[in-house]
Amino acid sequence: MRIIVLGLALAFLVSMVACTSTRYSNSDGMTNDKSLGDLLRWGFGREKPKPVQINLSTNYKSYNLASPEPYLIWIGHATFLLNTGDTRVLFDPVFSDRASPFSMVGPKRIIPPAIDISELPNVHLVLISHNHYDHLDQRSLIELKKNNPEAKFLVPQGDKALLTGMGIENVFEFNWWESIAVRSLELTFTPAQHWSSRGLFDRNHSLWGSWFVRDANHSFFHAGDTGYSGDFVEIRERLGDVDYAMIPIGAYDPRWFMSYQHVNPEEAVTIAKDIGADVSFGMHWGTFILTDEPVMEPKQRLERAAYAEGVDFRVPVPGEVNKIN
Repeated sequence: MRIIVLGLALAFLVSMVACTSTRYSNSDGMTNDKSLGDLLRWGFGREKPKPVQINLSTNYKSYNLASPEPYLIWIGHATFLLNTGDTRVLFDPVFSDRASPFSMVGPKRIIPPAIDISELPNVHLVLISHNHYDHLDQRSLIELKKNNPEAKFLVPQGDKALLTGMGIENVFEFNWWESIAVRSLELTFTPAQHWSSRGLFDRNHSLWGSWFVRDANHSFFHAGDTGYSGDFVEIRERLGDVDYAMIPIGAYDPRWFMSYQHVNPEEAVTIAKDIGADVSFGMHWGTFILTDEPVMEPKQRLERAAYAEGVDFRVPVPGEVNKIN
């Protein structure tokens, strides 16, 4: 554990030195300001939670995933498959065993993807919220491009070159509030409170955010990875209420280290209220152990908080088909 922490600390230090030309910040004008000392304090004092496997469903196997009937399926972590009826959208696809640039080190899955990448129906759009390895996975994107040569890949500003370097050419990048019309959908890249980095010298050199997706009948929101901020009230004011939202509920402890970049379950409920979501689905938990809370705690706290606030906020089972009404 100490060797891992020291390696993280070295990477953190170099990235901070290289970060004097930071390109992007959050809507409050700030960036994640934790120091090397903070990282060491957390890393050397932490106890890694015990791995616990959450239940998976094979419900999707008895369903026509190319059906014109709209649905949402949580595949794991922040990966969702959305079928609006005539368009299939994949959010933050991560199908690799580790959220890492390496095959032998880095956070390892405690559950497999609920749907194997080879089982996916034809995908028309791939949406990326930011470039962290648990949200932008090179192996998955290359395989998706191979299986779906006509798919469009939508990424935050600053990440297009990363994908074209993988041989993916149908890439479009976005600043906050920029939109694109594809098929029957209007897609808008919206703010979130987070940061970006894939290596030692690119901290905050690309943007991060969330996605608002609308067709003639429904609106959908994928919050990406975020701390709590006023962004969500503004999103509702600019774009209207959300029918179905996908909101992170995990990777939040210890709060002194994580609160600026990751919401806890109670804050996730507040986001659902801020954006006027009719139905919300929890994500970003139960797949990788990234922080210190017990694996099952996000689900338990979310259920209590949603009940107390009278909010329809569900914890989906990976692989279960959630029909859109």
